[in-house]
Amino acid sequence: MGDKQGTVLGTGTAMLTPSGYQVRPKVALSSCNRIVPPAAASIIGKCPYYYQPLHGEYLETVEKVSVSSAWETVKAFATSWDPWKDKEVARRLLRRREQLIAPESTDSDWSRHGNFMMRHVGCEHKPPSYYVSYGYYYCSTYGAKLYPKLSPEGQAWLQKARWHLQKNMEDGLNKNMMGDLIRMSSQKPGNGSFKMMVPQYELELDDDMFKAFAFRTHPLAYLDGGLADLPVSDLAKITAQPNIQEWGDARTWEQAVDSGKVVLPNMINRSDMDDPVGKALGRLLAK
Repeated sequence: MGDKQGTVLGTGTAMLTPSGYQVRPKVALSSCNRIVPPAAASIIGKCPYYYQPLHGEYLETVEKVSVSSAWETVKAFATSWDPWKDKEVARRLLRRREQLIAPESTDSDWSRHGNFMMRHVGCEHKPPSYYVSYGYYYCSTYGAKLYPKLSPEGQAWLQKARWHLQKNMEDGLNKNMMGDLIRMSSQKPGNGSFKMMVPQYELELDDDMFKAFAFRTHPLAYLDGGLADLPVSDLAKITAQPNIQEWGDARTWEQAVDSGKVVLPNMINRSDMDDPVGKALGRLLAK
């Protein structure tokens, strides 16, 4: 197989040495498998899909950040953090490497983050920071803080949107295994579509490109989950959830506008209030 599909972990050479020679030769172990295997259907829609909370350093940092709401700290940590420094966790994962890289693995320690680590051993590639920052952080935060506040309709939406977010990620990764074009459309007419060019096998290896791809899938997931049909009270709670620091990212505004193109007109149609400003904004976003 080519270097993009290598699955052998370890290389070495041998030479004749005197029988009394006691120093063992060092062998560099490495694997760089860019083929992304599909996730098991049973984990899609669950927060550990992105990351299994195994590393103490990550857990301690996120716990502190959650209290202070310092979203910038989460992002900075996710981009600088080296999960391989946690030797105990690394050994735990390596012992089950074959199970963790198998297609549709149901291993209890499987996650997209751990799967990437086990496919990129010793080749200096880092898992996309999205997995542990926006992915796991927001998935778990929404579940803990937002879910209890929503109406039954809002709670059902949250579960559906979470499933669509991860299913869209799976679809995008699979498309990148097939070629350079990622083209995705919503499951419901009128909820949008997008396409982007990403070199084959490279989506997970470019951190910024991966974030761009993931953010492009968000409006599709939110709307396919039924965001436009929720009561105003739920919409207010949902839009208030992202940390204020995150709104400095242009991609957040893009997904808000894309979702608003569908949500606002629906809100206006359902409202009995004569709100000329809201109606004008709805017409603008609908264009």
